[in-house]
Amino acid sequence: MADVFAAFPRFPLAHLPTPLGEMKRLRAALGPDAPRLFIKRDDCTGLGGGGNKTRKLEFIVGEALAEGADTIVTTGALQSNHARQTAAAAAAAGLKCVLVLMDMVPYQGAAYRRSGNRLLDDIFGADVRIIPKGADATAFFKTVLGELKAQGAKTYFTPAGGSTVTGSLGYANAYAELTDQLNALGLKDVRLIHASSSGGTQAGLIAGRMMRPDGPVVFGVNVYRLDHDKMRADITRLAAETATRLGLATPAADDIVLEDGFVGEAYGVPTKGMTDAVTLLARTEGILLDPVYTGKGMAGMLALIAAGRFKRDDTLVFLHTGGMPGLFAYQEEFVAP
Repeated sequence: MADVFAAFPRFPLAHLPTPLGEMKRLRAALGPDAPRLFIKRDDCTGLGGGGNKTRKLEFIVGEALAEGADTIVTTGALQSNHARQTAAAAAAAGLKCVLVLMDMVPYQGAAYRRSGNRLLDDIFGADVRIIPKGADATAFFKTVLGELKAQGAKTYFTPAGGSTVTGSLGYANAYAELTDQLNALGLKDVRLIHASSSGGTQAGLIAGRMMRPDGPVVFGVNVYRLDHDKMRADITRLAAETATRLGLATPAADDIVLEDGFVGEAYGVPTKGMTDAVTLLARTEGILLDPVYTGKGMAGMLALIAAGRFKRDDTLVFLHTGGMPGLFAYQEEFVAP
């Protein structure tokens, strides 16, 4: 198959292909009726602690460089995995990086504001601007961009999660990579389950399936927004735009599967299902998830299995999108007082 992605600017950042491994001990722990379980290790992409954003950033940074930018600007929550990987990508590409972060997750202690991804942002040399409590985020962001323009910076902006058509190309490409791995193992009729948040990963995967219909059915687990229907509509739009960029047919409405009920009280707020899932995978497979995305995504997959949505003869792949540094910001959830 011709490399359709060669037509897009790309800056190499990731260690690819990422591993695909079987989770035999987790399956045994779930009982005799559990489906066969695999994990796609996109926490092992290599850049700055790894994670799914690295695949997106290959295309985002490639586009930024092609446009002559010298500064990449993005936004996210205080413990954003995307911000951390963007800072690392900018360092690798010789770009300046400005992170405009929002302290938007309630109840968290001092570690949340100093450790984990927030610590790594500083180590990678990012210029971090934190939106003050109660401030107008839009006005604050415009002020930052105005300052950069006045300084002569040539900025390239990418939104939270790198969830643009350009970023989603990374996961259309990842879908093809995974499909080749599954085919090499002789695995058919597979379901791919992942934590879905800002939408770029799921949109890219859906677009990838339009290119490789022999690949797995994609199940997103909403770990991000309480307005589930709006989130699904945004993913549907971005998947269609990504497919169009690749010259592919528009995905059907039924192609967008987004499971609800696993966000909890709000984005980033821990749930018991999350802590149980993180602990279970750590103690059966020696693999660390994160408290905001993959922990809740795994909790969703385990709940769907427990509810009988998948049978013993089925094969599931969990997409590990990274985020392990975030565990250090949520230590109170996992360490006894």
